[in-house]
Amino acid sequence: MFEHRHNGLPPQILDCARFMNLDPLTAEYLCHPMRELTVSIPIRMDDGQVKVFTGYRIQWNDALGPMKGGIRYHPDETIDTVRSLAAWMTWKTALLDLPLGGAKGGIVCDPKTLSDRELQRLTRRYIQRIAPFIGPETDVPAPDVGTDARVMGWMMDEYSRLQGKYQPGVITGKPIQVGGALGRTEATARGGIATISEAARELNIQLKDATVAIQGFGNAGANAAYLARNLLNTRVIAVSDSKGCVYHAEGLNLEEVSAQKRKTGSVVGAPNTEKMNGDDVFTLEADIVIAAALEDAITPSIAEKMTPKIVAELANGPTTPEADRILFEEGVHVIPDILCNAGGVTVSFFEMIQNKTFDAWTEDEVNQRLEKKMIKAYRDVFQMARTSGITMRKAAYVVASERIINAMKLRGWI
Repeated sequence: MFEHRHNGLPPQILDCARFMNLDPLTAEYLCHPMRELTVSIPIRMDDGQVKVFTGYRIQWNDALGPMKGGIRYHPDETIDTVRSLAAWMTWKTALLDLPLGGAKGGIVCDPKTLSDRELQRLTRRYIQRIAPFIGPETDVPAPDVGTDARVMGWMMDEYSRLQGKYQPGVITGKPIQVGGALGRTEATARGGIATISEAARELNIQLKDATVAIQGFGNAGANAAYLARNLLNTRVIAVSDSKGCVYHAEGLNLEEVSAQKRKTGSVVGAPNTEKMNGDDVFTLEADIVIAAALEDAITPSIAEKMTPKIVAELANGPTTPEADRILFEEGVHVIPDILCNAGGVTVSFFEMIQNKTFDAWTEDEVNQRLEKKMIKAYRDVFQMARTSGITMRKAAYVVASERIINAMKLRGWI
């Protein structure tokens, strides 16, 4: 339809547009961002030299409400990556039925090579550059790869300084003491676990002692491992990171694996585990595979060897389109990324509400509200997939697209 004009746009969105047979005007609206900002960020380094960094903020669509999306600090950041992620955020917030649109941002840098002073100067200057285009009722950034609660605190403080008043609602993912939300740290994993539980119920899969393999042992993957064990009573038999995979058929001792990760930077070498190659985590005999690390990790050659009942995508875009087709044809139930990993943005929305009302919810209240949202979204997608005979991924995009398009029609845009 419009593929040649949409570099960086997730192919799933174009596929959804074709399936829904959208008229050209509607498709054009969906396939273009509202605004793309590229900013130069000069800062003085600790050695006295001035270095110029490049930053981005892409705002895709605000038909449903203020835009929402993370900010990445990564040396390989590109505008195409940010553009794709901004589009994903638009469909993700719509899928969870949140009154939000989608955006994404980033700075081309390696935060590991910057001192704390340099990192703070870079962060504050970036906010100075994008401040006219963000705000609690316009566009609310959040943490992503390479950023954390501390960085979000600096961002909120700099925006507040520019506005001349305290503005906690401009940023989510902040430290708890300055308006952050309890439960945010494990929200992505907790939301994914809720969708796995609901999928098991729909598919009549017994979770007690079901086996789980997890690619990635960062924040999302590690929290998913503990929650899968503690809430679902499953056995986590394998986890992997960039250095390799560790396996134990009777279930890993997650505390020992975590200790090994803290001590050495990798799960490899954890006591009483068998070391495997990283990709082996996908092809082990496991009932549930959780992809919680890299994009395009599940390729066609890997998908052909996979035998789980459920694949849960906690990462963004971990399955290539061709691999997705193979898994669907083999009867593997894939919980797509824009559904499975939407717990983070959902709790970010809860943080926005608390900042707006100067309230503070308990962690139990946050978790209960999150579970309710995730289950409702899962059921909406599952029903669409079942009645239309399409993949869960396509169903997720159709459900989200219908909400965005309806809002655009009601506002008179199309």
